Amino acid sequence: MQESGEMYLESILVLKEKQELVRAVDIGAYLGFSKPSVSRALSLLRKDEYVTVEDSGNILLTEKGKAVAERVYDNHKLLTKFLTEIGVSPETASKDACKIEHDISSESVEAIKKFLKTR
Repeated sequence: MQESGEMYLESILVLKEKQELVRAVDIGAYLGFSKPSVSRALSLLRKDEYVTVEDSGNILLTEKGKAVAERVYDNHKLLTKFLTEIGVSPETASKDACKIEHDISSESVEAIKKFLKTR
C-alpha cells in the first residue's frame, strides 16, 4: 500500500472517532484534498477491499483497512509522544510524525516503545 492510501485510511479512522458518519466530503476537508482526488482514492481503496461505502455515502473501513489504519495511527501517536519527550514542540512533533509514520520499520517502532517504557 502506498503512503497516500494509508493517509486516507488513517483519516477515516480518526474521523470515525469524532463523528458517526464519514463521507467523502469529510475526508476531503480533513486532508485538504479536492473532491476528484478523494473520489479516485476511495475508488481504489474500495477495489482493493480496504473500505466499503454504504448507499448513504457513509464510508466504513473493512477489517483489512482497519488493520492498516490502526497501525499507521498507532505509529503516529507513538512518534508524536517520542518527539515531544525529546523536546520537540507538540505541533512540530505531530507534523513530523505524519511524515515518518508510513516509512518507519517495525524494529524502530519496537525500540521506541521500549525506550519510552524505561522513562
